[in-house]
Amino acid sequence: MKPRSTFRQFATKAMYYGEKRRKNMNKNFILNTDSYKTSHYLQYPVNTEYVSCYIEARGGIFPQSIFFGLQACLKEYLTSPINKENIEEAEEFLAVHGLPFNKEGWKYILDKYNGYLPIEIEAVEEGSIIPVQNVLVQVINTDPKCFWLTTYIETALLRGIWYPTTVATISYTCKQVIKKYMSETCDNLAGLEYKLHDFGARGASSFETASIGGMAHLVNFKGSDTISGILSAKKYYNEPMAGYSIPAAEHSTIIAYGKENESKAYEHILNTCGGRGKLVAVVSDSYDIWYAIENIWGKQLFDKVKNHGGTLVIRPDSGDPITVVTNTIEMLMDKFGYHTNSKGYKVLPDYLRVIQGDGVSIENIDAILAAMKNKKQSADNIAFGMGATLLQKLNRDTMLFAMKASAICCNGKWSEVSKNPITDLSKKSKKGRLALIQDKENKFSTINLSRLGENKNLLNKVFRNGEILYERSFQEIRNRVEKQS
Repeated sequence: MKPRSTFRQFATKAMYYGEKRRKNMNKNFILNTDSYKTSHYLQYPVNTEYVSCYIEARGGIFPQSIFFGLQACLKEYLTSPINKENIEEAEEFLAVHGLPFNKEGWKYILDKYNGYLPIEIEAVEEGSIIPVQNVLVQVINTDPKCFWLTTYIETALLRGIWYPTTVATISYTCKQVIKKYMSETCDNLAGLEYKLHDFGARGASSFETASIGGMAHLVNFKGSDTISGILSAKKYYNEPMAGYSIPAAEHSTIIAYGKENESKAYEHILNTCGGRGKLVAVVSDSYDIWYAIENIWGKQLFDKVKNHGGTLVIRPDSGDPITVVTNTIEMLMDKFGYHTNSKGYKVLPDYLRVIQGDGVSIENIDAILAAMKNKKQSADNIAFGMGATLLQKLNRDTMLFAMKASAICCNGKWSEVSKNPITDLSKKSKKGRLALIQDKENKFSTINLSRLGENKNLLNKVFRNGEILYERSFQEIRNRVEKQS
C-alpha cells in the first residue's frame, strides 16, 4: 500500500491536470493508451528499428466482417499533433502513476515531425466484406527511432476499428435476414433500407459510443433515431444526411392523458403529427395492446386511421415478440383488411404498418419473420427498431479482434515473429509483413508480402506521418457494401 503522502501528491497533481485540460482543449494522445505500454520502449531488443503489426477479426459469431470506422478514427485522433503541454502532462502523470515515460522519444516526434506521428497505416477499403481470419489493417513506424510507436497506438487504433466494424457487421447480418424474407414474401425489396431503425442511443455507454455505432449502422440502413451517429457520418465521411426518422409517440405522451383518455391521446398525435404523405408511429401497449387495436384503432378511430392521408405505424412494446407481432398484424388485418400480393402473402393497407422495437436481435428478427411467413403475412407489414443489442451488447470478443506484432527489424535485418500459445491454439498469430489478395474465384487470402508477385494487394496506404492519404465518402462505402451483397 502506498504511503498517504503519495495519495496527497496525486490529488494535488490531479487538480493540476484538470486545470491544464480546461486550458488546453486538444486531446492528449500520449495518454490514450494502456498504462503498461509506456514501459515497452525499454523492453524491445537493442537496436530495434521497425515493428510491423496487423489487425484482424480472428473469428467469433460471424463468418465475415464489414470493415468500417478507420477514417473516423484517423480524423479524430491521428491528424492532430502532440504538443509540449501533452508531453509535460504525460510526464507528470506517469511519474505519480508509477511508470517510466519515454520523454526523449516524444520530444523527438515533436521536434522532427512537428508532433505528427511517424506511422504508416495500410488497410482494406472501408465497406469491404472480408472473411474473418484475414488481415484488415497493417501498421508500421516510418522512423527507426520510433520503433516503439507501432504497438503504443494499439489501444486507440484497435478500439477505433473493432467497435464500428462489429456494429456494421451486426447491422449487415440483420439486413441479409430481412432481405431473405422480403425476397420470399414481398413483391420487391422496396423500403429494405428502412426496415431496421437504430433505437440504440440511450442504451449506449456514452455519447461517443452512440456516435460511432450509430454511424456504423447507417452503412447498411437509412433509418435512425441516433442523431449523433448521423452527425458523425457528416463529420468524418462528408455525408449531408445519412439517416432519417419520423414523429413517434413514447409512453409518456400516451399516459399523460390517463387511461380513460387513451383514445384522445392517439387522436391528438394523429392530428398533430400525421397527415397526408406523413408517417407517424404510436406505441399502443401502455395498458392493453389488444384493447387498443380492437376498440380504439379498430373502432373509435377507424375512420381517422383510414382517411388521415398518411401511414400509421403501430408499435407493440412488450410481451413475447413473435406472438405479439403476428397477433398484432392479424388483428389489424381483421379490422382494416388486407390485399394479397403476387407471391400469395397478405399485406396491410398502405396507411397501416407495424414496428417492433422490443427484444429485437438477429435471432428474433429471423424468428418473427419466419412466424409471419407461416401465417402468410408479408414482411412488407413490419419494420424493426434495435437498441442496445445493436450498439451495446457486443464487445471485442464478439469477433475476436486483435492487433499483433508480426515482423521486427533490428540492425537492418527483418525477422518474422508470432505468438502460438499451446494452451489456446486459436490465438496463434500471423508472421511477417502481410498482404491481402483475392483470387479469380473471389476468395480472400492473407499472405506474406514477399509472395505477392503479380497479385494485387488489397491493403492500401491510407495514412502516413499525420496525413490521411485519401478519403472515402459515406456513399462510396455504402455502394461498396451493396455491390458485394
